[in-house]
Amino acid sequence: MLEQAIQQLAHAWGQPPASGRLRVTPEDFRVTEIPLLEPDGAGEHVWLWVRKCNANTPQVAEQLAVFAGVHPRQVSFAGLKDRRAVTEQWFSVQLPVGAMPDWAAMDAETFTVLRYARHSRKLRRGALRGNAFRISIRNLHADPLALEQRLQLIAAEGVPNYFGEQRFGRDGSNLRTADMLFRNPGRKLSRNKRSMALSAARSFLFNRVLSERVAAGNWNQPVPGDALQLQGSHSFFVATAIDTELQARVQTGDVHPTGPLHGRGESPVQGESLALETRVLTTYPDWLQGLEAAGLKQARRALRLPVTGLGWQHAAADVLELEFSLPAGAYATSVLRELFVHEAAPG
Repeated sequence: MLEQAIQQLAHAWGQPPASGRLRVTPEDFRVTEIPLLEPDGAGEHVWLWVRKCNANTPQVAEQLAVFAGVHPRQVSFAGLKDRRAVTEQWFSVQLPVGAMPDWAAMDAETFTVLRYARHSRKLRRGALRGNAFRISIRNLHADPLALEQRLQLIAAEGVPNYFGEQRFGRDGSNLRTADMLFRNPGRKLSRNKRSMALSAARSFLFNRVLSERVAAGNWNQPVPGDALQLQGSHSFFVATAIDTELQARVQTGDVHPTGPLHGRGESPVQGESLALETRVLTTYPDWLQGLEAAGLKQARRALRLPVTGLGWQHAAADVLELEFSLPAGAYATSVLRELFVHEAAPG
């Protein structure tokens, strides 16, 4: 049931106009972190710009800790990056001034330290502007005109801001863990596994609300009682009534309708917006209670995802190359699902 609910999310612009294969090679999926700032050159934290391939971000962090001779807690990163991909991002390692390993001598099969510099502060989770993507879709089958129109539509209007499938673990494993935890709150889990399960549950519920609004055709339009989030900010305000000025602000991307990240506290939305969210969320009463019991607080997430700098070219008759940037917390797969149906690898 949970796996079906992940797959059966409504499409904003109709069924995808193409089919193809993603990640035939790791080089087909390239991600470059867009940092909030650059290291200032002094301090007890060494920032490392790392390129990795076929490796999870936490695995790289563990290897950096071993090489530097520090506790894993002294290594941090801003965001998790895809495993089957070529990605570049910052890590930070807490090291006393004067101590500096020979990073060039580090013999790691799956990553390379490209440059490093000292900084006065530790790199914090979420401390990034976003990510830039270069993606190749191979074995492409599409009507050229329909595909071109869909790309132009996404560039102009964005896509639903769904959490990607990777949030939920292989075959929805994180959701099954969450369901088990909510049914048996006393069950012991590692801190990391518990955190991943709770995040997956919140994300799943958000996706269900968003899918309902996509199906209703108002995911990118304000409805009475919406909490509207300012572009590039976590701040929001509640719109009890919708006038032409507010509609224009949503249309231009100045503000976005939001959906719930469930937790303790009263939902800020009202009226029609509250009725829709309540109708969806009350289908999962054990999950709502479990998230509240875990101490999570109410939060909001934009329903619409702007796709910045979307460009495309056909590298070959059956290969489409895409470039675009997304803000922190957004998923490239949410863009791709509006473009093409993924074909399984042969065999």
